[in-house]
Amino acid sequence: MKRIATAYRNAYSGLSPSTWWLSLVMLVNRCGTMVSPFMTLYLTEKLNLSIPKAGFVVAIFGMGAICGAFIGGKLTDRFSFYFIQILSLISGGIMFLILAEMTSYWSICACTFLLGVLNESFRPANAAAIAHYSNDENRTKSYSLNRLSINLGWALGGALGGFIISKNYHLLFWIDGFTNIGAAFLLWILLAPSKNEATVQHAAIIDKKKVISAYKDKYYLVFIVLTTVFAYCFFQLFTTLPIFFKQELHLPEILIGMLMAMNGLIIALFEMVIIHSLEGKRNVLQYITIGSILCGLSFMLFNLFPGGELLAIISMFLMTIGEILSMPFMNTFWVSRTNATNRGQYAGLYTIAWSVAQVLGPATGSQIVDKMGFSSLWWIIGAMFLISAAGYKWLQWKTNQ
Repeated sequence: MKRIATAYRNAYSGLSPSTWWLSLVMLVNRCGTMVSPFMTLYLTEKLNLSIPKAGFVVAIFGMGAICGAFIGGKLTDRFSFYFIQILSLISGGIMFLILAEMTSYWSICACTFLLGVLNESFRPANAAAIAHYSNDENRTKSYSLNRLSINLGWALGGALGGFIISKNYHLLFWIDGFTNIGAAFLLWILLAPSKNEATVQHAAIIDKKKVISAYKDKYYLVFIVLTTVFAYCFFQLFTTLPIFFKQELHLPEILIGMLMAMNGLIIALFEMVIIHSLEGKRNVLQYITIGSILCGLSFMLFNLFPGGELLAIISMFLMTIGEILSMPFMNTFWVSRTNATNRGQYAGLYTIAWSVAQVLGPATGSQIVDKMGFSSLWWIIGAMFLISAAGYKWLQWKTNQ
């Protein structure tokens, strides 16, 4: 027990106070994440929209998120990560309150798009902030702590949202809006440049002629394409996979919920310890490659072996370990190619990769299932994961990182 306690203490040590404060801000923000998981239910049940129309609204949010990531990345480099985070949280919070009052379809679409732009411009600024508050020795661990906050907040928000939606749909928007604004207030209290020395961004002495634009960094652009492929496949975890568990493996809803919770629980309990033991030991792209292979195997298992509950558990375990080995080190890779003057661009492109995948993954995955069946989808997803793994391995060879 003492060795286990020491391992956990070491895993959470060595992080700057500002990193902890930033993770607390993220936790408060994500605890209010209630609209996103229940948006389609709100549109179909409360506003009586058709399923295709509800799906279009979700896609509109994704398009706004892509624009927001691009704009947020540009503005972060120009005005600093602190101010963009504050602006995004406050304006996004207000837009949640406005969206709650919209009843016509096109006004909902317009407000949802604006919400996507405002809300998602936060991500590049937040990613740049984590890089600023960390160093080469603890950077991956700092991003893992942020992921822990997101997972805990998402779990709590989703659980509370299920209860609240049974009472009052509009309350979801108000809670989401005010937790955004509350997170902005907390950010101002804890990390304002006038109150936190670590937030102050001192002018870096950098030859601007040597500053590489993210849009001209060919190896980084390859990384973004590979990450989009990876994310496209990963989002099947939350969309087509639960349907497969129900329709093909005939698992009860309570077990499906437990499998989804298993993913977050393993990450919350073990990711920081695993990252602490791995960080700095090997090339980060090597970990990403292994993680991609494990994720691909987790889907192909369903075509390779018969089974029900046990097969689903093994698959989810492999997927979660693959996620732990890949996602935190993806952040390490892109940050390693940046400096204080171009970090927003790199963070913006990385956010765009995930936003594009979030739009395309659920929509096309369901179409493949409808036309070709789950078995074909799992072969395709497995192959795409393995292709991304090969791509990451190639990048490792080319960049020697």
